[in-house]
Amino acid sequence: MVRHPPLARPPAFRPPQNGGAKADDERYVISEESRQVRERQERAMQELLRKRRAAAMAVPTNDKSVRGRLRRLGDAITLFGEREMERRARLAQLMARLDIGGQLDRLLRAYEEEVEDEEEEVQYLFFTEGPKELREARIDIAKYSIKRAADDPDEDVDAETKWALKQAKGMVLDCSSFGDDRPLTGCSFSRDGTILATCSLSGVTTLWEMPQVTNTIAILKDHKERVTDVVFSPVDDCLATASADRTAKLWKTDGTLLQTFEGHWDRLARVAFHPSGKYLGTTSFDKTWRLWDVNTGAELLLQEGHSRSVYGIAFQQEGALAASSGLDSLARVWDLRTGRSILAFQGHIKPVLSVNFSPNGYHLASGGEDSQCRIWDLRMRKSLYIIPAHANLVSQVKYEPQEGYFLATASYDMKVNIWSGEISRLLKA
Repeated sequence: MVRHPPLARPPAFRPPQNGGAKADDERYVISEESRQVRERQERAMQELLRKRRAAAMAVPTNDKSVRGRLRRLGDAITLFGEREMERRARLAQLMARLDIGGQLDRLLRAYEEEVEDEEEEVQYLFFTEGPKELREARIDIAKYSIKRAADDPDEDVDAETKWALKQAKGMVLDCSSFGDDRPLTGCSFSRDGTILATCSLSGVTTLWEMPQVTNTIAILKDHKERVTDVVFSPVDDCLATASADRTAKLWKTDGTLLQTFEGHWDRLARVAFHPSGKYLGTTSFDKTWRLWDVNTGAELLLQEGHSRSVYGIAFQQEGALAASSGLDSLARVWDLRTGRSILAFQGHIKPVLSVNFSPNGYHLASGGEDSQCRIWDLRMRKSLYIIPAHANLVSQVKYEPQEGYFLATASYDMKVNIWSGEISRLLKA
């Protein structure tokens, strides 16, 4: 047997005592530039997380998105008798509870799934191209408003104001008469003040001879449902009526029917003439308001923007702006020259039933079911005055049409109150 020599073992490693490799507990030194880069990255990450959290906590305004978010969070998408605003409030409360309970990841997942679904959906244009007539109408309105906007200062504003307020304080009931067998829903004076038009739930509009309101001039019968509003043209002897039969009609003062405006999908609420007299605005429970050509009867504009039924409508005296109000408790201001919603006034806590522009062009009055009348400033984009005007809902608000020296409010408390136009002080109850 051949014997092999034993294998040589490698020498044991002994770290050098002095010099050579560094000690185990020694750390790397980070340069100032690297430290700044790391801090920037950390700040960027924190900012990204903050934005994601803010996006996840944002409550959507579109009702379809609200339902989708509720479904992703495992809650009922709707409750019996629940309205859109109530559903959105319920979602906000649910998200707040999840955030407080430390379930932010759940909110983030729901938000990210929502974003992915939106990316998969086909994107359509938000707007549709309007007809040629609408473009021509907008150009015409722009030219008209430029002429009307020319300032015509009064010689003595203070003296005129005092005189107008004195006249308002001295107002008394001049005459009274039964207008119909059913409740009246609206009234309007002709431009020369010689005719008063009233409309009622019976579907009849009656023209009365002023000033005693005893002799009838004409009775207008063509609507198949109750008539909800009536208004005279500011430039000629015509008047328009709105009805629950989904139509508006244009009449001559002798009772001749001139035009029927058809297109709304639900009953009409209010009707108003543009100050030029060429266009007519109507509001409806189909959540839209529309602009019509008085001469041709053509529908120029179908305007959406309210989440619930649209009720009140008014045009600025210069003709450039329109205001609408609805059961969503909003008052919106629209630029007729571009078709854009330029202001949305929030403040009423119940449906807004009436809006009216001051002749100065930058004050807007609104009245609603919360028994309040609010004065909004278009320049400051906020509410100037909140007037607890009545003990019941405010059905109409109207400025004195010449200079806006005073404001009249009508209510279901069976009162008409008159307020000063500048400081909203009660003049006459």
